[in-house]
Amino acid sequence: MDANEIRPAITANRVPTPTLERLATYLKCLHDVAQAGVTTISSAALQEMAGINASQFRKDLSYFGEFGRPGVGYHVEDLHDRITAILHMDVDQRMLLVGAGNLGAALAGYTGMSDERLHLVAAFDNDPARIGRKLGQLDVKPVEAITAINAELGARIGILAVPRSAAQSVAVLMIAAGVRAILNFAPIILRVPSHVIVRNVCVTQELSVLCYHLEAMPTDGTDPQREG
Repeated sequence: MDANEIRPAITANRVPTPTLERLATYLKCLHDVAQAGVTTISSAALQEMAGINASQFRKDLSYFGEFGRPGVGYHVEDLHDRITAILHMDVDQRMLLVGAGNLGAALAGYTGMSDERLHLVAAFDNDPARIGRKLGQLDVKPVEAITAINAELGARIGILAVPRSAAQSVAVLMIAAGVRAILNFAPIILRVPSHVIVRNVCVTQELSVLCYHLEAMPTDGTDPQREG
């Protein structure tokens, strides 16, 4: 099936972000079952795999049209392809990485991105000790070279793995170089134009939530949300 035929006629800003996040989870589950040779799957089976209620799964898909057949379930390959098209992951996406420290090195070494057609094509840093060194398969370039280098590469996604103090200025450079979507690991809210999308990844925030739930959980292992 041609990707142009299955791409949904719906704009991203009409779809709730949590729905898009869950679609990415479904996509990973479908990839796993396809690798195991499964050809059809029910919403109940996906619920068990993804940990997301089956009715929520069906509601999420309803934003994009009709899926599956009653009593039969979903064809794994077809559903995988349709969700891939919905998320616009059926085309290669080039990405820039700024920050060649420990986090940047870990991100550059993560091979799972290329499996989803996400390609890290350039890495930058402002530390003279890191410039010129290898980060994965990439030579680290000076931050001030972003605009010139991306004029040739045309990457629209940027990964920001720099300290808080440098994040805003680096984001400005990224945007000037043509980046339109930023994955931000710095603990700061970036100020960006309305046409630029930012997703913040705050490790300490996530750990704080875990700490709260950890202390709120009963010692006998029961789920307080299911009691009563």
